[in-house]
Amino acid sequence: MKALITGGAGFIGSHLAEALLERGDTVAVIDDLSTGSIRNIEHLKPRKKFRYTIGSVMDVPVLAELVDEAEVIFHLAAAVGVRLVVERPVSTIETNVRGTENVLELANKKRKKVLIASTSEVYGRGVRDRFSEEDDLLIGPPTAGRWRYACSKALDEFLAMAYFKEKGLPVVIVRLFNTVGPRQTGEYGMVVPSFVREALAGKPIHVYGDGEQTRCFCHVADVVGALISLIEHPGAVGEVFNLGNDHEITINQLAEQIKAVLGSKSEIIHVPYDDAYEEGFEDMRRRAPDLSKVRALIGFQPQNDLAAIIRDVADAQRAAG
Repeated sequence: MKALITGGAGFIGSHLAEALLERGDTVAVIDDLSTGSIRNIEHLKPRKKFRYTIGSVMDVPVLAELVDEAEVIFHLAAAVGVRLVVERPVSTIETNVRGTENVLELANKKRKKVLIASTSEVYGRGVRDRFSEEDDLLIGPPTAGRWRYACSKALDEFLAMAYFKEKGLPVVIVRLFNTVGPRQTGEYGMVVPSFVREALAGKPIHVYGDGEQTRCFCHVADVVGALISLIEHPGAVGEVFNLGNDHEITINQLAEQIKAVLGSKSEIIHVPYDDAYEEGFEDMRRRAPDLSKVRALIGFQPQNDLAAIIRDVADAQRAAG
């Protein structure tokens, strides 16, 4: 398979590139390094079937050449992280919407299959024990910055499905639920690497809000394997899939488990959302996926538990110094 990964020097993209190369596939990545890092793909540069381009999905001529050479496209390039979304609202929307539009338009000209990486954020204010792909999306008002990212990614989904319905472009949409692992940075608000960094340093672990909000965390290796299976499966075309782990845990429990796994004596302190982000910031109290659809199609079952995730993240941070 000849694959193009947009955002390929990012956390998930670099692991995906690695997994595809291990299978013997040819991989090209494009990344503007706004949130990705050349360090993530440094070890892949000697591979004969690997090519990287420092560039943006907003640069149509460069992107067009890479799309021409690919058979399938994993579109992962996006503004990521709560802090980045709050601090850079214009670039968040432009990158997510216009970048996806460029990818779909170019892919459609050459009839290339596209996997769009979306997010659990699109479920917005919805209140469910488990979110299903058929649930309504309930996004907050435009005056609340929290929902810019969710709205932009929802628009990506609608645009992708429009290309599928009207033009017959083979697309697959995947809603990711908190993917975690080595190479993920806490710089933009990612909770697990942030907590691990603080715990390893013996510094206070900063929990935003009351810490009773729940999340589910999935190892990047499990996610990457599923992305490859989904883009190869003909039954995935024109469909939306939740992807993640369905083991739910509060952020307070997460902080305690990180302390326990790492043997840390860090204090846990709570920070109001208004102090951490912006006044009026909203958060989702629960965010757990219904995985029945992806399990039925590809037999997806996460292999790594939260303790393994914590150890891998910690090992990576220690190695990076």
